[in-house]
Amino acid sequence: MQLDKVVNYHKALADPTRIKMLILLAEGELNGQLLAGKLGVTPATITHHASKLREASLINERRDKNTIYFSLNDYFIKNNANAAVNLIYRTAEGGISDMDDSQKRMKDSVLKNFFVADGKLKSIPAQLKKKLIVFEHMISKLELGRKYSEKEINEFIKSFHDDFATIRREFIMHQYMFREQEIYELNPPELWTKWEALS
Repeated sequence: MQLDKVVNYHKALADPTRIKMLILLAEGELNGQLLAGKLGVTPATITHHASKLREASLINERRDKNTIYFSLNDYFIKNNANAAVNLIYRTAEGGISDMDDSQKRMKDSVLKNFFVADGKLKSIPAQLKKKLIVFEHMISKLELGRKYSEKEINEFIKSFHDDFATIRREFIMHQYMFREQEIYELNPPELWTKWEALS
C-alpha cells in the first residue's frame, strides 16, 4: 500500500515554522517576503519550508514576475488528515461505510451517461463530482500495489479516452495515483478525492 502521502503529510507538519506558515496562510495568500517578515525568519527559510509543504500538497504556489505567492491547499489539508484516521481505524471498524442509495443512483447514472457499451469514455465530465466518479471507475481497473510505467498508464487511459495527458494529470491531482521518477502507483483509496463528500 502506498503510504508515502500520509507520511509526507505528517512529516510536513512536524515543524513549528511550517505550522505557523499554514496558520498565516489560512487568512489568505501571502508572498515569501511577507511570510518571512511575519515569522521573523529569512526568505531562504521560507523557501525551504514551503518546498516541504508543497511536496505534501499542503500549499499552492503562483509566480507573479519575481514574486512567489503561497496559499493553502484546503482540500488536501483536510483530506490527508482524514486519510490517516481512516487508514488506522478502517480494519477495526469493518471498513468504510457503503454509499447511501442516492449516491449509488447518482454513480450508476453518471457511469451510464458517460461510458458507452464497449467501456469507452464519451467525454470527460465538466462537473467535478461527475468527473471524480468517472475517474474512480477507471482507476478501479488498476492493481493496488503494482508499479506502472508512464507508457503503461498512457495506454491504460487510451483504452478509455484519447486525452491521456489530461487524465493522467488528474489522476495525480486528485491523489488516485502517486508518481515518482516516471513510475506510477495507486494510492490507498483513503487518499483519493472523495466525490461523495462534495455538495
